[in-house]
Formats: sequence, structure tokens, C-alpha cells
Amino acid sequence: MTQRCIEIVVGRLVTDDEFRERFLRDPHRVLAALLDSGTHLTHVEIAALIATDRALWDRFADQVDPRLQKASLKG
Repeated sequence: MTQRCIEIVVGRLVTDDEFRERFLRDPHRVLAALLDSGTHLTHVEIAALIATDRALWDRFADQVDPRLQKASLKG
């Protein structure tokens, strides 16, 4: 089950600007909220997500076709 959860989290990090911004500001809080909502992540997976080069998420998101990005409601 955790591999699927990792795929979901990574997918959100690269396609959801608001989620990525919240994660980059406070990854512990965002991951804790995911755990509270039923997302299954191991301590190792959490540590790996937090240890990943923060700039990678933005670089990867910049390479994703905009049609795959979540529309932001920010004005």
C-alpha cells in the first residue's frame, strides 16, 4: 500500500502548485496531515521525501506539461 501512497504524494508534489508550496514551507506538517487523513507512509518514506533536494520538486514540476497540472484557484 505504501508504494501507491508514495506515487500519490510525488504526483501531487509535481502537479499541484499549492500542495508543493505548503510542503516546501513545512514538510513535516503536510506529511502529518496526510498521515492523519489515512495516507500510509513509513518513517523511511517520510524521511526520504523530506531529504529529497527541495529544488527537485520545482524543477520536475516545470517539466510537466501544463495540461497535467492542477489548476490553481489563487488569483
